[in-house]
Amino acid sequence: MKYDVLPLTRLVEQFERLPGIGKKSAQRLAFHVLDMPKEKAQQFANTILEAHEKIKKCAVCQNLTDQEVCQICQDQQRDRSIICVVEDPRDVIAIERTQEYTGLYHVLHGLISPMNGVGPDQLSVRELLERMKDETVGEVIMATNPTVEGEATAMYLARLLKPMNVKVTRLAYGIPVGGNLEYADEVTLYRAIEGRSEI
Repeated sequence: MKYDVLPLTRLVEQFERLPGIGKKSAQRLAFHVLDMPKEKAQQFANTILEAHEKIKKCAVCQNLTDQEVCQICQDQQRDRSIICVVEDPRDVIAIERTQEYTGLYHVLHGLISPMNGVGPDQLSVRELLERMKDETVGEVIMATNPTVEGEATAMYLARLLKPMNVKVTRLAYGIPVGGNLEYADEVTLYRAIEGRSEI
């Protein structure tokens, strides 16, 4: 005999849709939600709905915000001559954690991927080019991931930006701190040698 509680099954299926969540993790999460007091479960559901309703893209950099213009773009202490182009809002969080970068950002919300039907029109490329009309921008850092799509997107944007008299740079890639040379692949070693700096 099959044991099936339809609302529980649907809840598990919704958790399974989340990235990195398998069947067992989805079941654990579903049972955890069911163990919550009703008020806590309602608060959890309301928080998800509130995030969906209130979070939008910044009118300037396309990062996620609950205001018209995000806090980073509003911060007058930031270096407005540098824009770091990233694929995803999570990349902004990662770079901000370093507490070393003081420029602005531009979030593409994806990468060019013809295999997946994603072209430049599906990304926030037009908004980036619009920002270049502000002649205070002197450098654009391409901080897309070192994948085929990331490289293709960086090269495409570099071709669009270079005629605008803007310096276009790429993040350096190489051996991670604590890594061993013998385990590095050829491309990583080549990038490490090419991106070497004086000490």
